[in-house]
Amino acid sequence: MTERPFVHLHLHTQYSLLDGACRLDEALAQAATHGSPAMAITDHGNLFGAVKFFKRALKAGVRPVIGCEAYVAPHSRFDEDPAGPDGKRPYSHLILLCENQTGYHNLCKLSTAAFLEGFQYKPRMDKDLLRRHHEGLIATSACLGGEIPQKLRRGKDEEALQSALEFREIFGPENFFLEIQDHGLPEQAAVNAKILDIHRETGIPLVATNDVHFLRKEDFGAHDILLCIQTKTTREERSKSGKMAYTTEHYLKSPREMWDRFGDWPEALENTVKVAQRCHFAFDTESKHYPKFQVPEGETLSSYFEKVARSGFARRKEQGLLKQRGALAPEEYEKRFDQELGLIKKMDLAGYFLVVWDFIRYARERGVPVGPGRGSAAGSFVSYCMGITDLDPLKYGLLFERFLNPERVTMPDIDIDFCMRGRADVITYVTEKYGRDNVAQIITFGEMKARLALRDSGRALGVPLDKVDRIAKLVPEDLSATLETALSVSPQFKESYEADPQVREMVDIARRLEGLTRHASTHAAGVVIAPRPITEFLPLHKTAGGKEDITTQYSKDEIESLGLLKMDFLGLRTLTVLYDTLELIRLSGGEPPDLAAIPLDDPKTLELFGRGDTDGVFQFESGGMKDILRRLGPRRFEDLIVLNALYRPGPLDAGMINTYISRAKGREAVEYPVKEVKEILDETLGVIVYQEQVMLIAHRLAGFTLGQADTLRKAMSKKDAAAMQVQRKLFLEGCAKRGVDEGRAGELFDHMETFGRYGFNKSHSAAYALVAFQTAYLKAHFPTHFMAATLSAWAEHTDEVMKYMNSCREMGIPLLPPDVNRSQVGFSIEEGAIRYGLSAIKNVGLNSVEAILEARRRVGPFPDLFRFCREVDRFHANRRVLENLVQSGAMDCFGVPRWDLLASLDAAMASAVRYQEDRLRGQAGLFGGEDSPEPEAYTRGTPWSDAEKFAREKESLGFYLSGHPLVEKQEMLRRFASHHIVELADAPPDSEITVGGVVGQWSQKKSKKGEMFGLLVLEDLEARVDVLLFNECFKRYQGSIEKDAAVLVVGRIQRDQDGKPKVWANAVVPMDRAQEELEPKATGVLVCLPAALCEDEDWLLDFEERLRRHRGALPVYVDVEEESSVTRVLLGGQLRVRGGAGFIEDLEGLVGRGRVKHLFRTLTRGEGKRRPNP
Repeated sequence: MTERPFVHLHLHTQYSLLDGACRLDEALAQAATHGSPAMAITDHGNLFGAVKFFKRALKAGVRPVIGCEAYVAPHSRFDEDPAGPDGKRPYSHLILLCENQTGYHNLCKLSTAAFLEGFQYKPRMDKDLLRRHHEGLIATSACLGGEIPQKLRRGKDEEALQSALEFREIFGPENFFLEIQDHGLPEQAAVNAKILDIHRETGIPLVATNDVHFLRKEDFGAHDILLCIQTKTTREERSKSGKMAYTTEHYLKSPREMWDRFGDWPEALENTVKVAQRCHFAFDTESKHYPKFQVPEGETLSSYFEKVARSGFARRKEQGLLKQRGALAPEEYEKRFDQELGLIKKMDLAGYFLVVWDFIRYARERGVPVGPGRGSAAGSFVSYCMGITDLDPLKYGLLFERFLNPERVTMPDIDIDFCMRGRADVITYVTEKYGRDNVAQIITFGEMKARLALRDSGRALGVPLDKVDRIAKLVPEDLSATLETALSVSPQFKESYEADPQVREMVDIARRLEGLTRHASTHAAGVVIAPRPITEFLPLHKTAGGKEDITTQYSKDEIESLGLLKMDFLGLRTLTVLYDTLELIRLSGGEPPDLAAIPLDDPKTLELFGRGDTDGVFQFESGGMKDILRRLGPRRFEDLIVLNALYRPGPLDAGMINTYISRAKGREAVEYPVKEVKEILDETLGVIVYQEQVMLIAHRLAGFTLGQADTLRKAMSKKDAAAMQVQRKLFLEGCAKRGVDEGRAGELFDHMETFGRYGFNKSHSAAYALVAFQTAYLKAHFPTHFMAATLSAWAEHTDEVMKYMNSCREMGIPLLPPDVNRSQVGFSIEEGAIRYGLSAIKNVGLNSVEAILEARRRVGPFPDLFRFCREVDRFHANRRVLENLVQSGAMDCFGVPRWDLLASLDAAMASAVRYQEDRLRGQAGLFGGEDSPEPEAYTRGTPWSDAEKFAREKESLGFYLSGHPLVEKQEMLRRFASHHIVELADAPPDSEITVGGVVGQWSQKKSKKGEMFGLLVLEDLEARVDVLLFNECFKRYQGSIEKDAAVLVVGRIQRDQDGKPKVWANAVVPMDRAQEELEPKATGVLVCLPAALCEDEDWLLDFEERLRRHRGALPVYVDVEEESSVTRVLLGGQLRVRGGAGFIEDLEGLVGRGRVKHLFRTLTRGEGKRRPNP
């Protein structure tokens, strides 16, 4: 039987953040299955999902109705109304639906004003706004939270009637409807009866709706957990509170179910269809809305664009474009320029290029460093001529069609990197040039990925924290991994799921929540520039709490689909480092190099890469990348482009880097899939590395145009099976026409499909390799200046400062402590050493540093604490600032012990107050300049031990600078620690480790379940790591852990959501007791040996003899280190040893210090197996 007509006009999707559980595609598919002709989206207070819903509805064959469930303030939206006596917040609900384009524009204005002007708990509009912007909108009275139902529930029937009449007056008699709903809530029947009375009395038409928050009845439990996540409560707490606003009836009911319930009011059901038929608003996804670039009088966009481009081409030639090593013939450049210029004009993109050229020109004129290029834009020669990019695309074989495909007209995408300090200035320029109402930052949405969904569900269900964490860690780290995937690839995860009912419930609920939208935030780089006020195209949003950014309500893809210009203004810290390095060179009296002209075959720079000495070098800092650099030993700039492209999970897993290195080293012959691709794959030794190579193969062998080749590239990267079948047929046909037989053509296509899916954008890889080479060049030639600039750039990140200071020590660069008479804002150069910057001292803000430097410029070096306090504005030198300056050592220049300086602060500050007040009254002349009074006497304090000095220093700097408690513990670390903390980043998850350090922080916490656990921050000379103590481990050690104590931690590696390592402890042992407590518990000995030693028979005999001298019960494991892997071997039982300090000392005399360790675990997994060399 055909379903009687009905349309859902009240539906909350996943964009009703943490309240709606309807995924767009599933909801629309269900509506299509029900035969519903249309469906509305009415998310709480926003239009976040409107564009996406619109496009997907059309694909599903369902008419989209765009709207939202607005929040309406009881009075003015500007009022801060208090919550009611029942705790209810001060707003009511109202459904607003767009009838036409006018209605959409008005809804954009209403929603924007609600966020920007009326935000209190929720984005609220008011009736004044509704009166001004009602045209083209249809309104319905909403759920029990609507103004009319709220008044009816409170027995204010006459007020409810007046509200209904007021809404009818605001929207017009044809445009306001009373909603009736039934979700089994006790008060709903009574409210419905009274709404029907209002309907009979006023004639205001009815609509029957279901307040849809989830798709199926059985989704109620998962939706309830979603609400717990929103309110930060557990299910048990929520149930006890009695605040259960939803029932199992809030699901997407079929038309038949709605007719069964509301059949007595057929007009209420039929009106839903009539309303939907009236709502014919559609998004315009065809038009382009670029900002209007003002050209000089007498010029058109096209003529001025060509003028700027040709002028830039001439300038590049003057700079030596045609004379550079590797340059092509002049006619090649002319031909490429003319081709690109013609295509850009034909695609009507002249204005777009001028907009980008203009703000980059502004940035360069203002001294804001700009990156050489990013993404596919680096493949455009016209971009290079205009100064938008800074890498010759012809020299490096970069393709324009990878950037702009003339056969697939899409919005161009030029993303720009700016120095972090200058990015805001450039955005301000763009905002002022095109109008404040026409420019906005872009929103982005965070989804509930598999692990996060598990953690959120576990907390809401009240599952113990350590159990939640343990189960979540069994899910693969890959961000694309789903819980369904985890059940199929992780045996432990599946076993826990099947054996533990609590885990099963947690996982089942998480599976229903996985992928839902969790929060909205500001995109790190996205900016939209419109030709008119943005609210004429889309609504705006303001983030709540903290930094209140104004953003679009649509994400970047939706903005682009509406034809608006989206740009990415990225702040790149590395550009700040480059700029500051050049400035430090200049301030030191040196001649800064022109980074655009440095030789890209500089031997010193390539040697630095070959050593893996890449701390601070852009994109090449990770431990894995350093190892690859050492294995390869790059000999040319192009090697760096290759590594940038291959150092990603897919190519790494496929062994592509190993193949490339083996071929580069001559250990493996260079092979090509077919001989015809030799010229294309020569630069990557026969390995398909770049997307551009796939395009060139299709172009040259199959006769594809480069535009068609880009379409193939896109299908390949998306792994679109249907599209690939079409492309394969075209490729084989094209190859046949060019004399390549079908067998070899098919083999080549299969090879392209296999390796092409890992292909990377060469334009992006080349541009970022250039930035990497520039940073490495400065590090190789100006190491002290480079490291000082790097430290300044990371001054607010203690872990990074620790890492780079350790790099300085390894490089032999002296580090000088902070000094109020010598330090600058950031780290500076002083006689070949790096002086610590004042801004890197904790609680000494930039304003305080500027006040210190201003006083120093005025009176010269401060002779003592008292003169310092008198001369520096006391409002910027309060007690907290002074304490941190003293404790950090910044006042050691006064020649007074730190404890005496600290004891004298009160007297110095009191003296400063008197002096500065007298100066304000004009009575301090006698004490200025050379007529300063005699120094005052210091108060004697209690002397500090070295341990206290170090601890206070660390409190103010975030780490130890002048000394470290671990220095005298190195022998213990060498004998017992399996890793330095910095090495934990490369340790596999769940691996068992022993690590040593100082207890930086120790806190005892309570989980929501009420169970206690411990959090210990462990620090060594280089880095720090969080250590968690649960259950028995916590009970055993909670009373013995002390801050600043040196300890060894035995435990397992885990990782947080960002992949950052942390340790789950099994034991925490003071280093002073390590020998007596750990040595007897050792389960083995590990010896690390280079493979070459294992081939020396004499050496092996000596090794075996030393093992026999210490015969005992501990098994000996040997890690045989080869170039690309490590093989772990368990030695025979006759070579077991007794371990201990004497054994380690004896064996290290043969194998080298630090190569022999005690183990405190059983090595079962991985014994005798090959694993990557970390």
